[in-house]
Amino acid sequence: MVRTMAVVGTGLIGTSVALAASLRGVTVFLSDRDPVAARTAAALGAGLAEEPVGPVDLAVLAVPPSAVGEVLAGAQRRFLARSYTDVASVKSVPVRMALSQAPDPARFVGGHPMAGRERSGPLAARADLFHGRPWALTPSECTSDLALAFARELVELCGAVPVLTGSRDHDEVVALTSHVPHLVASLMAARLREGPEGMSRFAGQGLRDVTRIAGGDSRLWGDILQANAPAIAGVVRELHADLSRLVTAFDLLAEAAAETGSGFDATSGSTADLGPAPGPSGHERGLRAMVDLLDRGVEGLAELPVVGAGGGVADAGILVAVPLRPGALGELLRVVGEFGVAPEETAVLPAGGDAVGGALEIRIPVPSALAKPVLRTLRAEGWAAEPAAPPRPVPGSPTGSRRQTFHLHGSDRSTGRADAHL
Repeated sequence: MVRTMAVVGTGLIGTSVALAASLRGVTVFLSDRDPVAARTAAALGAGLAEEPVGPVDLAVLAVPPSAVGEVLAGAQRRFLARSYTDVASVKSVPVRMALSQAPDPARFVGGHPMAGRERSGPLAARADLFHGRPWALTPSECTSDLALAFARELVELCGAVPVLTGSRDHDEVVALTSHVPHLVASLMAARLREGPEGMSRFAGQGLRDVTRIAGGDSRLWGDILQANAPAIAGVVRELHADLSRLVTAFDLLAEAAAETGSGFDATSGSTADLGPAPGPSGHERGLRAMVDLLDRGVEGLAELPVVGAGGGVADAGILVAVPLRPGALGELLRVVGEFGVAPEETAVLPAGGDAVGGALEIRIPVPSALAKPVLRTLRAEGWAAEPAAPPRPVPGSPTGSRRQTFHLHGSDRSTGRADAHL
């Protein structure tokens, strides 16, 4: 059992880990190359800004990927802990360095909590940052059972969901789900430097959503991205191909518009009455390529899990029949709102014929851990509620046709160890 912990690196992630562990009664010792950062984390209640007098149960290395091997080796040489893990968002490089540099690599297991914020530093830390979030663990063939058990206990202390996988598989996945999205956000934000004067008056929430994560620490992100360059290059290459097709499509549309002086109604598929219709060789090809990309985006978005109450993955659902009387839906939303369900997370299901009693059928997404408490509360308050069946695949959807399966490599670590797999 983890009773004592050392957190090396008191930025956003390290301090959030320390806050979560401290709240669960673990004695946490904090250190950072910047003593002010460690003292700030301690002042927040994350632990003690001092060295432990003896080895702690677990040391969490919250340092950039390129520093994990060196920091791990130094910590093991001074017997800082009985076991070690890291939180770097790239795993192949840290694990390889741990195996080659650490005096006792069996005491180390790679880790990566899939959570973060656009802000950095200890003042941005939150004890609930990891609640319901996946936390990748990447044990090597020589990782000891004790090291893996302590790492899993850390995940539990932070309220996250352990996911066992291989280092290379992890890096391929996060290149697509985390690293390239950050690059895209930065590219879009960089365009704003060249925007026309007064542009900010027309900046809506969509632009803020797209660029929000671009505000991360550029030095840290530079370290992360270079450490995962091979996997990132593949995703960027595919993105480049899509953008090239899109540029061609818009060139065709622009040429057609210049020739006719016309606008185009993309929803009806017909030109406005401003001139002769453009020919299919240009306009129609461009429009088809553009709409194809938009359709693929809609299909891709469906691959993401719904984030439900409390920020956890909404892997369960509840169906509620809401009578058609004024205010009834608002009453339901107030009840589920007490569990952290926002109104926009719910959905009105299409009627399969006339609804019984003229009721609306509402689907409420919730994490499985909350499904029973929410269901009991709804029924106790008189709502006609029942568990929802898992959503069925959309007919004709390409889902699964190109999907890769990511799993843990190694015979003794591929079964019975994980609550979930990438």
